[in-house]
Amino acid sequence: MSSFRLLPLLGAALIASCAGPQPPLEVKTFKLSDTKLDHSIDPMVRGEKIRRLYGAVSVAEQQERLGTYYTAVWSDPKGAGGGEVEVRFEYQQGATASKVLRQVRKFPASAASGRAEFAITGSNYLKNGRVLAWQITLLRNGREIASERSHMWRKPAVF
Repeated sequence: MSSFRLLPLLGAALIASCAGPQPPLEVKTFKLSDTKLDHSIDPMVRGEKIRRLYGAVSVAEQQERLGTYYTAVWSDPKGAGGGEVEVRFEYQQGATASKVLRQVRKFPASAASGRAEFAITGSNYLKNGRVLAWQITLLRNGREIASERSHMWRKPAVF
């Protein structure tokens, strides 16, 4: 009878062991194209809109929040202590032609994981247009750990 009591625990352990390791870099994007909080849209989208518009009271402040948001969630537990972490966001916008723009977030060497937020909003978004292609790279001590890119991002030429 006692072996039947252990069966659910064994099943739970088996399922937990099937889950693969988390990727070192995961990128989430969110495009805020209007300020309406329509209750007919998906609750998750409405919640994200509320979060991004929080604190913007006037119409002008809300317009400054329009654009695209990128959240890079990274993890490098094996490399903790092995040098400074850099999360690099490279992108091209509609009005900047082939010019590659860059934003960087740095974390201390002791960090094993983190979250980096990048936003193309406000006058930058209105003047230069939407992001056409992007790449986010996770580096530790100058060495690439992982990279994620949009399908439109150009791949480097190999000679």
